[in-house]
Amino acid sequence: MRRFVFLLVAISLLAACATLVAPALDPRFGPADPTRFDHPAPPPAGESYALTVQPILDRRCVVCHACYDAPCQLKTTSWEGMTRGANKTPVYDATRLLAAPPSRLYVDAQLSSEWRTRGFFPVLNEQDRTPEANRSVGLVHRMLMLKQQHPWPAESADETAQQAALDVSADRAAMCPAGTEMDGYERSLPQGGMPYGLPGLPAAEHRVLTRWIEQGAPAEAPAPLPAATQQQVARWEQFFNGDALKTQLFARYAYEHLFLAHLYFDGDGAAPQRFFKLVRSATPPGQPLKVIPTARPVDDPAVGRVYYRLDLERETLVAKTHMPYRLDAQRMARWRTLFLDAPYTVDRLPGYSADTAANPFATFAALPVGARYRFMLDEAEFTIMGFIKGPVCRGQIALDVIEDQFWVSFLAPSEAYDNAMAKLLQQDVKLMSLPTGRSNTDVLVAWLAYGRLESGYLKARTAQYTEALQKPENLTEQLIWDGEGHNDNAALTVFRHFDSASVVKGFVGESPKTAWVIGYPLLERIHYLLVANYDVYGNLGHQLNSRLYMDYLRAEGEFNFLALLPQAQRIPTRNHWYRGVGEGGREQVYGGPGTTLPLESGIHYTSANPQQELYDLLKKRLAPVLDHRFDWTRHSPAALRAPLQALATLQGASLQWLPEMTLLQIDQPDGSASTWTLLRNTAHASVSHLLGEQKELLPAENTLTLAPGVIGSYPNVLLRVKASDLPALTTALQQLRAKADFDSLARRWAVRRTHPDFWAFSDTLHRRYAHDDPLGAGMLDYNRLGAW
Repeated sequence: MRRFVFLLVAISLLAACATLVAPALDPRFGPADPTRFDHPAPPPAGESYALTVQPILDRRCVVCHACYDAPCQLKTTSWEGMTRGANKTPVYDATRLLAAPPSRLYVDAQLSSEWRTRGFFPVLNEQDRTPEANRSVGLVHRMLMLKQQHPWPAESADETAQQAALDVSADRAAMCPAGTEMDGYERSLPQGGMPYGLPGLPAAEHRVLTRWIEQGAPAEAPAPLPAATQQQVARWEQFFNGDALKTQLFARYAYEHLFLAHLYFDGDGAAPQRFFKLVRSATPPGQPLKVIPTARPVDDPAVGRVYYRLDLERETLVAKTHMPYRLDAQRMARWRTLFLDAPYTVDRLPGYSADTAANPFATFAALPVGARYRFMLDEAEFTIMGFIKGPVCRGQIALDVIEDQFWVSFLAPSEAYDNAMAKLLQQDVKLMSLPTGRSNTDVLVAWLAYGRLESGYLKARTAQYTEALQKPENLTEQLIWDGEGHNDNAALTVFRHFDSASVVKGFVGESPKTAWVIGYPLLERIHYLLVANYDVYGNLGHQLNSRLYMDYLRAEGEFNFLALLPQAQRIPTRNHWYRGVGEGGREQVYGGPGTTLPLESGIHYTSANPQQELYDLLKKRLAPVLDHRFDWTRHSPAALRAPLQALATLQGASLQWLPEMTLLQIDQPDGSASTWTLLRNTAHASVSHLLGEQKELLPAENTLTLAPGVIGSYPNVLLRVKASDLPALTTALQQLRAKADFDSLARRWAVRRTHPDFWAFSDTLHRRYAHDDPLGAGMLDYNRLGAW
């Protein structure tokens, strides 16, 4: 561990020694005007940026250039993203010793000229306003022309050799030529035009973008919101901004949990659906919104009064960050009941110190525990999705803390549970502090200190559970939340795809190796550790402490599940989950000796496999609310049932050669087609180690999850098979013994990067995705698409 930290420090110091040199300008076209794109020029009469240009950018550019992991920070999700330009500094950087200044579009700067002072360089021409200059200086046009002049090699016998000159791996270093650096880029990497590593734009789309660039990248002003939508916005802003201290504290709590949400009004009637973001503003409703640009939602806003406002989402929706959340009359009434009409008082509002940020239980102690828990449970998929799709979600080290597939259920809220949790939280609230109160933190010292706090909390929690349960007959599956018989958030499945992850409703796939049962303190800490407190621009210590502390939280969820098993089976089951970890390490995972629940389970087990029996009991208890959208057995045509069954039950070492996430299109004889997801669930001896994941792999225990539709945001390979070829595909997967075997499979069935119909296939895939999931769909990301 120490060698790893020292290595990161050394890399960071070397990086700090580098100096950034401003890119040179082309002297033929005069000086730059950084203010040129501060405001859009109107397009010619009868033309529309929103209707003609942005849709092309969505289909061809957003699939790589969106979110924090956009190469060179170039976001093509809106006109403002294009005119902001690019930056050579990556957002995801595990080596920095000090937190970096944030660079969030629409937040940390508003005008393109402001972005120029923050290290961003233009990708559109800011020199002479002539068509020739717009073409010759604008990097976007030159990248597009480079692809036209040197198209990505068509599929042929020598394509592998041709592709070898261009790195398309997911961990490739981003190349960010600025200004006249583009001349050298064109000479050294002629195959590197845009779209990078993919076919060039269709001729008609290339002409549209060329014309737009020649015109100087014009765009119309956004249309005002319809009166009915404005009324909805005003109604919700009034709700969030009451003067009562109780309302202000609740609004802060709601904001710190919903700041990543894409909020929408039920029945808005917009096509496509409008989404809003809940933001902190220095100005009250009725005045122009002035976003408070703190790095995190828990940071000091440095204003006398915070106002919570709804800001229209202006960027294209992408699957990897899209988290829809409905606002309607029922939701408002629910929150009034839980927080505003409940009989409690708020005497003063908490501050915003680092210690406050590190402990939400102290910050919101005045809010009823039961109300807080129900707030998060009502949309539990969204709550868990925060750490799946939020900034922390990216990277192997960030995600090797979780298994590739596990089921999640929740402890049922009740008056008795609420009282027990309130008593637990009041005992010593300092035990609940998180190591991410600051964006700049130490590494090992902080982790060890918070490890001791966690051990103290686990002992207190176990004692409290023992006192609350009192006797074995209370320790049964009846403790699990059943969604009140109507809420399908009660059962979730999380999938890890190496360096990204997904969460969906329902118990999806075959029974997993592990499962979590989450109660209020654990759910709240997961959110604040990995969502509200997490700073993607934070330093090495901040990021590592987030990952290391998550070990404790994962173990808590697993411990809660183990507690429902027979007492004699808990330790053996835990040891199976943590093979290769010494006894001391296994105990430390659960906070050390003395934290095992002394009560016997009240469930009467009758089989030799109590873990599977418990899974079946949970399925039975949650049957009325289980979501079956991703259950292939319920959504497969009768003619495909047998071949899909053979495919879905694949397991073993051959799957190690199958990529993590595969999107499969099955073509039917009648001309129809459907999309399916194949997820490789990589087996691990243990996920408690920070490094050396490769040593933990158990290929013989790999499994496969088959699901209708799309699960995941970063497909690694796209396959297209005829229904009649499904048995052959299954056989080929069973017989994989090396990478060359999958390469052979891909040559037969993959829609490869070089495929002449790649974009047509991609467009059809996205249309079907939007049709099947109109509220949750977004543009997929092709940065992890392999070279097959």
